[in-house]
Amino acid sequence: MKIATLIVRFLIGALLLFASLSYFFKFGEQPEVIGDMKTVMTGFMATKYILPIAKSVELICGISFITGKFMKISSLILVPITLNILLINVFLMPEGIPIAAALFLGNLFLIYTNWDSYKGLFVA
Repeated sequence: MKIATLIVRFLIGALLLFASLSYFFKFGEQPEVIGDMKTVMTGFMATKYILPIAKSVELICGISFITGKFMKISSLILVPITLNILLINVFLMPEGIPIAAALFLGNLFLIYTNWDSYKGLFVA
């Protein structure tokens, strides 16, 4: 289980780092967005703060996952972001569902493996 946790942690960290760094530094050509997804992305870009904040959180969580520092809190912070990525792909871009589902389920797996650390949050 320890090796699986390490592999999932590094894969998620690498994916988050690549996604956030490619947003900030524009690695290569960005794929053209079409249809309803273009409308959503236009709205995100119009706000001027949602994408930079989300990508900054992804960058911090990616670094946290790679280094192993503050990973438990990063997993919790990442839940709403990974859920939103999954739902956007389910409703607007079905071709991205496998990667989005792997990201969300991997994050849930990391939370599950560290569940003893989170039990105190659910005590009344």
